[in-house]
Amino acid sequence: MTDKTTADEFAAAVGMLVGQVSHWTPSRWAASSRATVLHELIQRLADRTADAEGAPRRAVPRLENDLALPDQLRVIAADAVAAGAADDASLALVQSVRATLFT
Repeated sequence: MTDKTTADEFAAAVGMLVGQVSHWTPSRWAASSRATVLHELIQRLADRTADAEGAPRRAVPRLENDLALPDQLRVIAADAVAAGAADDASLALVQSVRATLFT
């Protein structure tokens, strides 16, 4: 698997997850621990991105409104790609995103 393919797979997995949750209502987010699960994924992606940049890890804020989670995921995923984290550890990132897909 090449870096380009894996980065593309990462982007596709993130797009699938964002598409799955971006239309959710506040009550749907509140009905389970899915918001926590997604925020934990976002934090893992942010940590990998910081590692790829050689920067210190920082906590991703847990916003009061769960409707912001898909946007946080989009931003962190774009940062991961820009930092090369989607190339360096992308197979693990793809697996993390795919494991978070909700059924």
